[in-house]
Parts: sequence; C-alpha cells; structure tokens
Amino acid sequence: MADFHVHIPYHKIAEHLSFIRQEKLNLELYLESNALDSISREDISQLKKQLDYNPSLTIHAPFMDLSPGAVDSKVRAVTMERFFHVMNIAGDLMVKAVVFHSGYEKWKYALNIDLWLEKSLLTWKPLVKKAEGIGAKIAIENIFEDEPENLRLLMEKMGNNSFGICFDSGHFNLFSKVSLEDWMGCLKPYIIELHLHDNNKTFDQHLPIGDGTFDFGKLFSALKGKDLIYTLEAHNPDDAKKSMERLKGYL
Repeated sequence: MADFHVHIPYHKIAEHLSFIRQEKLNLELYLESNALDSISREDISQLKKQLDYNPSLTIHAPFMDLSPGAVDSKVRAVTMERFFHVMNIAGDLMVKAVVFHSGYEKWKYALNIDLWLEKSLLTWKPLVKKAEGIGAKIAIENIFEDEPENLRLLMEKMGNNSFGICFDSGHFNLFSKVSLEDWMGCLKPYIIELHLHDNNKTFDQHLPIGDGTFDFGKLFSALKGKDLIYTLEAHNPDDAKKSMERLKGYL
C-alpha cells in the first residue's frame, strides 16, 4: 500500500486514539497555535508511547493569523517563532514532512508577487536548513491561489530538494481559475505531498474522495509514478474510511 496519512488535529488524538491504533494509521498531526502554547516534551514522549506501532508521521503547521511572506518584519518574526517551534517538535517525532500554508493572497499583496516572494524567502531559507538538519521536508500548500505562478516562482528561487509542494485537491477545486493541467505543468516536478479531499465548489467541505466534483482520476494519472505522501483530510472516522477505500482504487 502507498504511503498515506490521515489528518488529525493534535487535540483530537485522545478522542480517536482507539480508532487510530486499531487501523494502525499513519498520521498528519495538525499543531494549531493553541497546541503549541501548551505542548511539552513530556506530551511528545507520551504521544510516542501511544503510537507504539511506529507509524509514519507528518505535521501540519499552524496558519491562522500567521504570514510567512509578511512585509511587516515583526509579523514575520512571530510567524517564524511559531514555525521553528513546529520544526523542533518535528525533529522529536522524526516526521517525514511538515506542511505550511503559502500565505499568498493576490489582493492582499495588490498582485505584487515579487514583494511576497522577497519576504517569503526570508522565512523559508532558514526553515529549510532546519528541515534538512532533522531529515524532514517542507511542503508548501496551495490555499487561495487561483493559479500556480507564485508557487512555481517560490520553488525555483528556493531550488532545494527538501522544499516542495503539497497539492491540495479541495483548495484547487474551490479557488482555481485555470485547469488542473496548468497546475501540473507548473508544479509536477515539485509536488511531494497531496492533500486529498473533495467539495462541490461552494465551500471547503472536506468531503471524502469522490463525494464532490474534483477529478481524482485525472490527478492520479498526471502524477503516476511519482513517490508521494498521500494525506486524507477527512473530518470524522467514517469519512476517513471512505477515503481510504477509494484511494486504494486509484493506487
């Protein structure tokens, strides 16, 4: 079976631990800011004991209010403080990858990709050195992008094999104004992880694979042969099971 993970917020692990252990799930742990405020080394040690079946792990970093491409240096400094905290936890857990949001919104930056890119590099260059030091990769996720140009430019400027793209099917389906072929043409060489969920183009519903309008067949055909981390972003165990079964049909 391919390397697939199931997304779960850190604060919900206890609630779903029996399901996680029963299914021996690989996990993407979402560490929101509130979790970072309270998590300790003892908590990390306890988590390792709970996950004694030795799963593959990734982390989804916090994003609310944070801005890796911030023009304001103090906002960027707070963002980097949060991100380095995440990377320290990633090292303790020996994760494969850490997913971060791009932070690019074209209207907020008045269509000035170059400004966003300049400030983003100040954030990502030291973070990717940290990632290399712990044997992890950084994956930048598309969110509000309606086309892939800013992400392509970021990948080219970084030019680092430990720094790639997390392509999110649901966000593409909701926000993109160009075709999936255009996205793959720009980003395929850089894609190291997929976030897999569906919607009907009205809201970020996080439906199981196949319950919305996204063309998963076209995506998996375009990426055939690539070594990827497949992450299912379901919001409950039943939807996770649906997506797990449907993902197997594509792989």
